[in-house]
Amino acid sequence: MREAQLGTHTVRTHGVTLARKHMHDWLILMLLAAIVVILNVINPFYRYVGKDMMADLKYPMKENTVPVWAVPVYAILLPMVVFLLFYLRRPDVYDLHHAILGLLFSVLVTGVITDAIKDAVGRPRPDFFWRCFPDGKDVYDQWGNVECHGQKDILKDGRKSFPSGHTSWSFAGLGFLSLYLSGKIQAFDRRGHVAKLCIVFLPLLVASLVAISRVDDYRHHWQDVFAGGLIGLIVAMFCYLQFFPPPYHVDGWGTYAYFRVLEEIHASTQPTNALNAEAQDENHQNESNNASMEMSSTADPGTAVEDLESGRRET
Repeated sequence: MREAQLGTHTVRTHGVTLARKHMHDWLILMLLAAIVVILNVINPFYRYVGKDMMADLKYPMKENTVPVWAVPVYAILLPMVVFLLFYLRRPDVYDLHHAILGLLFSVLVTGVITDAIKDAVGRPRPDFFWRCFPDGKDVYDQWGNVECHGQKDILKDGRKSFPSGHTSWSFAGLGFLSLYLSGKIQAFDRRGHVAKLCIVFLPLLVASLVAISRVDDYRHHWQDVFAGGLIGLIVAMFCYLQFFPPPYHVDGWGTYAYFRVLEEIHASTQPTNALNAEAQDENHQNESNNASMEMSSTADPGTAVEDLESGRRET
């Protein structure tokens, strides 16, 4: 495990630079948000609903146990608070930026997929009968299709049952948070600490309870909830792996960008270290040469004279 610190790579020093580097990603996020708005405005497919189909669509209309405004709170704001807490504990602008970016991609991509399928399928909600006939008097045309006289906006929402938007958004945001936590606390480090799994499963439990509430409120069929949860989890997994290693990886606690910067820092310091080592070797060699010259100059003069005389005799 490469436990290292970047030092000054914080939001204040590198936040703007990192955001500019990923400017195209933020622009795509805004485009996805605009597409979600458009998909909610257009009318869904007007599916045939006959009298014999009404037996499964006569559930009473109830208030949402989890209101619509609460979904962004627990699916987006809550994970961001967790990201911020980890940043305060260990300042790393790459972790904070990529966690927020990945979370928003997870939620918005899920929103586009969910709303597009909703409009294309046009499946009636379990309480469609009372949306279509508020007074309880059902009317059908010559082909047996319903002739609704309820409010237009309520009818429009009544044909958007499949898949569940509450469920898909919940699993997209909280599923991403679960993956993030599993990497940060190293839940799969092979040490057998089952308590870590409780932390990992907690966001998924909240998402599951939201999904169950949609069936209990008669806003969705069980197939809608199952499909919504599957979409949210799959998208969350793809978006998480775009920025983070798998949670079971030895480096799963950090981002790809973090380790890439560390490698660049190490690569830039290696030539300097090599030059310093080469200079040190050269200095050592020079010192050795100087020492040998000093030893030869300070040798016994008698020995030098004897060598000279022996040379003359030989000649």
